[in-house]
Amino acid sequence: MRYLLVCCLLILLIGLMGCTAQPATAVISLSNLEPLPVDIPTEVVPLRVAIAAVISPQGNVDSYGPLLNYLSAKLERPVKLVQRRTYAEINDLIKAGDVDMAFVCTSAYVAGAREFGMQLLAAPQVDGETVYYSVLIVPTDSPAKSIEDLRGGIFAFTDPMSNTGRNYPMHLIQKLGETPDMFFARTFYTYSHDDAIRAVANHVADGAAVDSLVYQFVLARDPELGQRTRIIHQSRPFGIPPVVVGPHVRPQLAAQLQATLIHMADDPDGQAALAAAGLDRFVPITDMVYDSVRELEQAVASTP
Repeated sequence: MRYLLVCCLLILLIGLMGCTAQPATAVISLSNLEPLPVDIPTEVVPLRVAIAAVISPQGNVDSYGPLLNYLSAKLERPVKLVQRRTYAEINDLIKAGDVDMAFVCTSAYVAGAREFGMQLLAAPQVDGETVYYSVLIVPTDSPAKSIEDLRGGIFAFTDPMSNTGRNYPMHLIQKLGETPDMFFARTFYTYSHDDAIRAVANHVADGAAVDSLVYQFVLARDPELGQRTRIIHQSRPFGIPPVVVGPHVRPQLAAQLQATLIHMADDPDGQAALAAAGLDRFVPITDMVYDSVRELEQAVASTP
């Protein structure tokens, strides 16, 4: 009897277990995929602009500040000014992609185009021209009338890579069959054209060769320097220092920067920024304009 009761209970338990609802199996569809969340940057990446030390760092800030502010407003992104002591250091930044755009000297462009593909964006126009000169200056009270009269004196070069401030006066000395160490008692580098002008004005140097546009610009701001210096020689014309980008810059950004620069003169705010830098406008420029710089560089390098 007890055995029969136990069997009945087991049969009832198995039946109840069979009637219990089983949990539903989850169905995963691989066709309904959702993208992963993307982190949206909260800050706009600044445009990095380098300016070669053609004039001293403070002079660059004063002259190019309004122009950089204009670019920032038109491009709707902050602009970061990058400065270095030498032209070669600016070229290194461009080559490495550490800056997006740069204002460089002519020899720096020629070297950069040859060595790593530096590209022209535009050239400034001043007094309707896109050329400049190397001018040899001395103190007003100096008896010198030519570079021959500076023999045995102290001479200020601007930068080792400068076309007007180093290569051209080197060429003049080489034409005399001399080297700077033989011709001058002492030479030194100022690393900016306005500091070279002041060195001559203050009789720290007996002479210097400087960018004619910088000389005009500095004298317009400080006429006293014009009373204390004078020009004794002017070179043939060279292609004006350009605005460039490096090989890492996206073509879309390069085109946007070029268009913004070239159309500045059509905008009243742009005109004010150009005037602060002493410029008429920016214009397209071709590489062949700088062949005269290449010729001078080759002549200096090939002379023993």
